Amino acid sequence: MTGDVRPAGARTVDIDRRLDRAWADNAVRLIDADTRRSADTHLLRVELPEWSRWTADDGRPTGVDLYLKDESTHPTGSLKHRLARSLFLYAICNGWITEGTPVIEASSGSTAVSEAYFARLIGVPFIAVMAASTSPAKTALIERQGGRCHLVERANQVYDEALRLERELGGHFIDQFTMAERATDWRGNNNIAESIFAQMADEEHPIPTWIVVGAGTGGTSATLGRYLRYRRHPTWLAVVDPENSVFLPAYAAGDGSITSDAGSRIEGIGRPRVEPSFVSQVIDRMIGVPDAASIAATHAISDRLGRRVGGSTGTNMWGALALVAEMVAERRAGSVVTLLCDSGDRYATTYFDDDWLAAQQLDPAGPAAVLEEFFATGRWID
Repeated sequence: MTGDVRPAGARTVDIDRRLDRAWADNAVRLIDADTRRSADTHLLRVELPEWSRWTADDGRPTGVDLYLKDESTHPTGSLKHRLARSLFLYAICNGWITEGTPVIEASSGSTAVSEAYFARLIGVPFIAVMAASTSPAKTALIERQGGRCHLVERANQVYDEALRLERELGGHFIDQFTMAERATDWRGNNNIAESIFAQMADEEHPIPTWIVVGAGTGGTSATLGRYLRYRRHPTWLAVVDPENSVFLPAYAAGDGSITSDAGSRIEGIGRPRVEPSFVSQVIDRMIGVPDAASIAATHAISDRLGRRVGGSTGTNMWGALALVAEMVAERRAGSVVTLLCDSGDRYATTYFDDDWLAAQQLDPAGPAAVLEEFFATGRWID
């Protein structure tokens, strides 16, 4: 086609959005600066009894070592700090969050606390959509970071309401459950997998035999599983799943449509539906953990560390200790790494409260006996 087909009198339209780029550049700088100030989280070596050590065929002393990656030391106190940082960087670099954009999330947990932190850091409003039944302690944590809590009557309304607010306010629904697995650079850009392997470099068994994590969004397990394959590490990824979560049944059946009417009692992990960020194909083994076992392990590891840890850490530890016992029984030397997800101080009125446990009909006495036998002998009698 030749000639000028514009209507007579039409002029060239010039839309200049360079100021948006300037704001985005500064927002990324603020997040990067905060990351450098925060440094990395600690990798703790959990002392195991003498039964965890033996003499190898070549006469060299060896055994099984257990490590906890302590994510509670992030500025917002949990593993979700990494996720929130990745979600914000992803949204900013995609142009979804610009100056003044209200950021909306469907969450009442640790992710919302961390997202409120990053929203305040870059100077945008943050709204957490949550059920009206959410405890005042949780809303206070979000509000302390500068966020606003928007309540709905029922938990299953939070996603639709977040989308409504996105449209009404011209905001961005950051949507952790969809974006978690794609927002994190799994090849190794300051992600948790890269950090674990760097910190393990000088240990007796620097390449873990097992890494054990739970799944909430599925983002952490996806990052770890992809990284292990990309770096060709001979490390197995085990995902532990609490009661009322559908991740394990869906994994067993190969059916991502499975749902549940009940919610997980172990905060931060377990879901009533298979979230878009849950990538089952990168998981080598899944282990179901009864809630009473999660509570027993939460108390046991809290006692051993001398400080309280959260329930998801207990779930992780139950799976990790079972694998340690398996390796010891097979005389297979190596290391197991799992995550300390957050502090138990947030759960003083739940996992560490006898009345709450009784109301939930949770009796950790049986699993506690399993752990007592394990720490005494190394045997796992479940």
